[in-house]
Amino acid sequence: MKKVLVTGGCGYMGSVLVPKLLSAGFEVIVHDIQWFGNFLHSFDNLIIEKTDIRNIDSVDFKNIDTVIHLANVANDPSVELNPSMSWEINVLASQQLVDKAVRAGVPHIIYASSGSVYGIKDEVKVTEDLTLVPISTYNKTKMVAERVFLSYKDQVKIHCIRPATVCGVSPRMRLDVAVNLLTFQALSKKQITVLGGDQVRPNIHIDDITDLYLHLIDKRELIDSGCFNAGFENISILDIAKMIQAKTDCSISIKESNDPRSYRQDSSKLISTGFLPKKNVENAIDEIIIAYNNNRIKDLRSSYTVKWMKENNFQ
Repeated sequence: MKKVLVTGGCGYMGSVLVPKLLSAGFEVIVHDIQWFGNFLHSFDNLIIEKTDIRNIDSVDFKNIDTVIHLANVANDPSVELNPSMSWEINVLASQQLVDKAVRAGVPHIIYASSGSVYGIKDEVKVTEDLTLVPISTYNKTKMVAERVFLSYKDQVKIHCIRPATVCGVSPRMRLDVAVNLLTFQALSKKQITVLGGDQVRPNIHIDDITDLYLHLIDKRELIDSGCFNAGFENISILDIAKMIQAKTDCSISIKESNDPRSYRQDSSKLISTGFLPKKNVENAIDEIIIAYNNNRIKDLRSSYTVKWMKENNFQ
């Protein structure tokens, strides 16, 4: 039985990914600091370790077939709470992780970067060969970490994934990402507040991004090391709000925004590997509505990354 090590496996994506890995027949070892809790149930062939990824000596890479590195301080505002800590976690810990994994003979690493590394782009097709112009500290940590991982590509297969904004239901629900946030506002307040609205963002359903990791494991030998965009719907924030309005009959309030980030993604390179998305933003909206109506989504403070980090003063 092959072993997969997942850092950040208790998080928003990890809580959906880990059960899929187990169902596919892998033994899974999760390392997560659990700032936001542990939403994974007990399973056979699952080991969960409460680990600060900055303490890489506590992570055993022996006999690991694939490392999926999700652990990071996620999104621009949370990184700005403590930039120094964010560089330590997002970059320095990543360097130590890949170095130790290579020394242990791990043959495959998948790194969850971010589609926001491109910064502001006017091109209709934002492909992997365009220059990266990160405009926030978070974007910069992701770009530098990519460079670190790829510097080891002669020693280990490296797949750096640049996900679009992820949407959809997870056991560790996030209500601070665009589709989830706006849908929850519509359901709980009957009004959506849109900041700006013209900003275009790529999106990917949480089932598709987690399926992608299994695809990369399955096709590892056939897919060269490198970076891959993972976003399939480039939609303005206002258009997302209108999609939600059509399903919930809420009102929309538009206010000024100081967030200029606007970018698209072209994922033709990923599609060429044989991966195709199965879901979309509309599916995510529908699933959030169903989960809310069945009391499976609560307005927990831990669902808002920045609020939770401020309240708990994570260091």
